[in-house]
Amino acid sequence: MKRKYTYPFLMMVAVTLIFLAERYLDAQEKQKYVEAGASVKSEDLDFFLPAATSNQIINHDYYTLEYSEEAEQASWVAYTLTKDQLTETNLSRPYFEIDPAVKTGAAHWRNYKNSGYDRGHLCPAGDRRFSTQAYNETFLTSNISPQLQEFNGGVWNRLENQVRDWARRYGELTIITGGLLKDPVDKIGEEEVYVPSAFYKILIRKDASGFTALAFLIPHSESDQDLKAFLVTIDAIEELTELDFFPQLDDATEAQLEASHSVTDWKF
Repeated sequence: MKRKYTYPFLMMVAVTLIFLAERYLDAQEKQKYVEAGASVKSEDLDFFLPAATSNQIINHDYYTLEYSEEAEQASWVAYTLTKDQLTETNLSRPYFEIDPAVKTGAAHWRNYKNSGYDRGHLCPAGDRRFSTQAYNETFLTSNISPQLQEFNGGVWNRLENQVRDWARRYGELTIITGGLLKDPVDKIGEEEVYVPSAFYKILIRKDASGFTALAFLIPHSESDQDLKAFLVTIDAIEELTELDFFPQLDDATEAQLEASHSVTDWKF
C-alpha cells in the first residue's frame, strides 16, 4: 500500500475500533442496569405489587414499575411513601434520561417536545426529595406519561398533595399509579407514546385492624371537583386496566378491599 494511503487507512481502522469499543461498553452498561433492575429492593413493596403481565418488571431503588413497550410508558408504578421521607429539601431539577433498565428501550424524552403535553411524573419527584439519588430517579422516562399541563398542575397535583398529607398522618402508604392505556386519546412523538384517557392512583396501608385501601380514577382533563368525586373501587380499575392488584393478599381480604370505596378510615 502506498504511503499516502497508509495514514488515512490506519485512521479509519482506529476510528472503527473506537466506535465498536464504545458500542460494546454501552451494551455492557445497559446490561448492568437491566440486571440491577431485576432485583427486588424491598420485600414490603414486593408484597403489594400487581401481578406481572410481561417480563418488563423493573425494580429501581425507590420505586418499581412494569413497562409497556406498546404504550412506551409504565403500565403501573408502585412505591412506598413514609412520613420521614417527606421533606421540603430544595434539589436541582435534573434532565430527563432514558431508563437504561428497560430491556426493549424506554421512550426518548424528545417525544414530548412540542407535543402539547407535560412529562407527567407517576412517582412524583416531590415524594423523593429525601435524597438526590431518589429524586433524580424519578426523572427516568419510564416514570413519565403525557399529561395536559392543566391536569398535571391541577387536579392531579391536588391528589398528590393529599397523598402526602395521608403519609404524614398515617406514617406509611403504598401507592400504585398509572394511566389508562387502552384506547389512548392521542399518540405523540416518533415512538408514538400513548396519551392516557384517565389516570388512576391506588393507596393501601396497614393498621392494627388490618388493611385499608382507596382508589381514584381521574379523567385526563382539568377539574375543580372535590377529590371524593373520583373515588372508585379497585375492581373498577382492574376491569379497565386488565391488571390484578394485590394478588398476594388472601382472597377474602382482597375481595373486600377491591369492592369498597369507603372513606371511613381516611381523613380528607
